[in-house]
Amino acid sequence: MAIRNIRIIGDEILEKKCRPVTEMKPRIKELIEDMLDTMYDAQGVGLAAPQVGVLKRIVVIDVTPEGDDPIVLINPEIIELAGEQEGQEGCLSVPNKVGIVKRANYAKVKALNENMEEIVVEGEELLARAIQHEVDHLDGTLYVSKVEGELLNVTEEQE
Repeated sequence: MAIRNIRIIGDEILEKKCRPVTEMKPRIKELIEDMLDTMYDAQGVGLAAPQVGVLKRIVVIDVTPEGDDPIVLINPEIIELAGEQEGQEGCLSVPNKVGIVKRANYAKVKALNENMEEIVVEGEELLARAIQHEVDHLDGTLYVSKVEGELLNVTEEQE
């Protein structure tokens, strides 16, 4: 597996809509493994394929402190949102910045897993935030467009 370069705000690929995955190919499996390695290496809780330069509808998420419960979502579609939360949000593609973003406190998503089997994932709080944030990436939306107020600078230690 490999650590891939994370694209940074200003890179045009982050503003593009991603294409669905129609079949599992060895390159897609490798991409998913690389995305997980890259996310863990960067100490993130989520990563979308465009963040590593690939316009495919794939996200990986792991909100567990141990980093041992990865979720792979291929062609995710949010099917239910409820409640509201407001909190600090950051992004591996917007380094050293955070901002206050309102999101649903509950999210339910339908997707395919790495075996191309349909799954439904539900989450609250951080998982709900991560699902919404990563699915936004697939449509070319960065969280900075949803920030209330200003982006704040943070050091790597604070992140």
